[in-house]
Amino acid sequence: MESPSSRALHLLSLLQTDRAWTASELAQRLDIADRTVRRDIARLRSLGYDVQSTPGPGGAYRLVPSIKIPPLLLDADEVCSLVTGLLVLEAGGPDTETSAVRAKLEQLLPPTLRRRATATALATQIITPAAGPADWQLLGMLAETVAQGQHLRFTYTDQQGQVTERQVRPHRHVLRNGTWYLIAYDTQRHGWRLFRVDRIQNAAPQSAAYGLDVPDFPDQSIEDWLTTDFGRQQGRVN
Repeated sequence: MESPSSRALHLLSLLQTDRAWTASELAQRLDIADRTVRRDIARLRSLGYDVQSTPGPGGAYRLVPSIKIPPLLLDADEVCSLVTGLLVLEAGGPDTETSAVRAKLEQLLPPTLRRRATATALATQIITPAAGPADWQLLGMLAETVAQGQHLRFTYTDQQGQVTERQVRPHRHVLRNGTWYLIAYDTQRHGWRLFRVDRIQNAAPQSAAYGLDVPDFPDQSIEDWLTTDFGRQQGRVN
């Protein structure tokens, strides 16, 4: 079965032909129910596509050409993946033009996803651009907590296999040597910590505790902090 985004793209390709389609015709072509067609049409309209319909039982849909460029059909995880991929390319060398591409991408996104793209760019740093597996939903959540100034609770398994519950203030997530890390201030242990993202489970954003002051990050450069024994002079590392 097609994903909602893939199905919407297929629906758009049909509507862009120079004819009108009834809901039943679209449902038959897409192998979905009539009510799903109506729901997908409503989604396209919410994204800015001018889909008009004629009233009545035999009413038909047609896409009206518009000068306005509608938003892209992406979900939040796909936006996080795409923006992070562009950041990896930017870190790969000075000849890439991905900064301009990223700016154009954000212009094509609806407001909610544009905020996610901006938050992802703000919260992500690429130290070494070697590709590594990523939980895009979790990375997107980390980006949102940084952008919103929130805390994060999660279950963490350290390199010795010890499982602990943590509450932190995320600062940045970093790709280094193919592994994603979270740099955050541990509000219970009162120090800056480094967490492997693939060892984080059950993550949930939390409102920042009133009156709790989080100190500034102890180094002007994240890369320097990581390469000087992970900033061990300022705090411990997991």
